[in-house]
Amino acid sequence: MNSTSYFYNHSSQWRYETVTAEELLSPMADKSRYSGHLIDFNVRAERMGWLPSAPQLGTNPLYIAREAEKAGMTPVDYTVKSLKEGSIRFAAEQPENGKNHPRNLFIWRSNLLGSSGKGHEYMLKYLLGTEHGIQGLDLGKQGGVKPEEVEWRDNGLDGKLDLVVTLDFRLSSTCLYSDIVLPTATWYE
Repeated sequence: MNSTSYFYNHSSQWRYETVTAEELLSPMADKSRYSGHLIDFNVRAERMGWLPSAPQLGTNPLYIAREAEKAGMTPVDYTVKSLKEGSIRFAAEQPENGKNHPRNLFIWRSNLLGSSGKGHEYMLKYLLGTEHGIQGLDLGKQGGVKPEEVEWRDNGLDGKLDLVVTLDFRLSSTCLYSDIVLPTATWYE
């Protein structure tokens, strides 16, 4: 999964996105084909296999294998059948579900939670669950256009991460937010 999509989804920045696809389209494009919120296009791309994602499904693959065996099916056939029936969903369709977000984040030589990551305040609130600087209202409170493909919850899930580990040779602001900081070496050491 590309990091832009990953952090847009898991840091819940999409909950505050007011730009619509219609605003970005060429005047010559058929606007009826591009409805919904920007996060909807990520979900559609994942569903069509164009965009890898993590986590991919809202169900543990070990459970899928076990249930497929019970049903006398291959895991692939069971997964396809379950996706069509809706008993298994893509994780991106329910990003605020407690099963569908990362728990651990390992950062190597990056100030992700400082100046390198865009949307720092969203990462603090939704990934770390700490003090943040979000000033705007989310789409639910603004009355904005909500996603079509993503399940909306009035209250986003704060503090999704359980563990943040940083490996760095300098004390960046990311280290201040990390549970574990490990020193690394560079070419000059």
